[in-house]
Amino acid sequence: MMQISATELKTRLVSFARDIGFDSCRVAACNPPVHANDFREWLRDGAHGEMNYMQRGEDKRCDPEKVLPGARSIVVVALNYFQGDAPHGDAATGRRGRIARYAWGDDYHDVIAAKLDKTDELLRSFGGQQKCYVDTGPVLERDHAEQAGIGWHGKSTMLIDQRLGTWFFLAEILTTLELPPDEPVPNRCGTCERCITACPTGAITTEHRLDARRCISYLTIELKTAIPVEFRPLLADRIFGCDDCLDACPWNRFAQESRESAFCARRSMTGKSLGEYLDLTDAEFRAVFRKSPIKRIKRRGFLRNVCVALGNVGDPSDLPALERAAADPEPLIAEHATWAIQQICERQKQAQPQVV
Repeated sequence: MMQISATELKTRLVSFARDIGFDSCRVAACNPPVHANDFREWLRDGAHGEMNYMQRGEDKRCDPEKVLPGARSIVVVALNYFQGDAPHGDAATGRRGRIARYAWGDDYHDVIAAKLDKTDELLRSFGGQQKCYVDTGPVLERDHAEQAGIGWHGKSTMLIDQRLGTWFFLAEILTTLELPPDEPVPNRCGTCERCITACPTGAITTEHRLDARRCISYLTIELKTAIPVEFRPLLADRIFGCDDCLDACPWNRFAQESRESAFCARRSMTGKSLGEYLDLTDAEFRAVFRKSPIKRIKRRGFLRNVCVALGNVGDPSDLPALERAAADPEPLIAEHATWAIQQICERQKQAQPQVV
């Protein structure tokens, strides 16, 4: 086991993180998150929707030492995923569907986990015990990232970095090593509320407060059941996630494209029309979205979303595909396809000239 000072170890760690592709690496002391009480209140209000894992990990999220006994520091890393302008479809018609930027390429869980394994190996060589998480562990990651100075809490609840804007993933390494902590950075949102006004469903109910039950990312990804009818028209052509509050943030004018090639948009995803997605078998779905975060919602969830998008932007030429989907043995797909058919037929009826 190598012996060096905590300051030198941190310097090595930050340099190593940069060498393996991370865009930022900073350290917070292993303290309870600043917004633990706000998080508990958010849960009591039911604003987490069907994300029951939030409740199961409530105590651990509010006390990182329950995640890793003896933890002294939390290393927070950030990885830029910005890929520039959207490559998807016809912007005028939305007939290819909109997918959130983070899902254009390979699954970030896999990309980042491989980097965390290397970082864990480095820290173990200095006697550290670690727990590493990529958006999956019982950790209030944005709180710790803010304390480490990765960025500040935007009013949308997203973390904002002066260099990266909002387009970055976070990951955490809880370690028993005591490393010198970094200082938080000032909040630079000022009076801007563009993220709040940009939300199509009003999910940002007040500054720094998000009702997941109204959020399009939640509705198209985390929600496993039917999308509430009142929200379906507001999804427009979005079929996986939503970037509206991020797109609205003025700090993103400084965003640079990611160095990570794994996040580049896949041709297999950007070349299909909404109607073509509906003809995917389960095996074809898994092949098209292999190594993609979209695979996590499975065929039933994705085609549910596609049906809603067609209900909003489709035309009579999409009816044959939707009629096949309405006969799908998966009830979730069939119900949303039936709704989409009704929407298109209603638009068609309203477009017909009135006979006087």
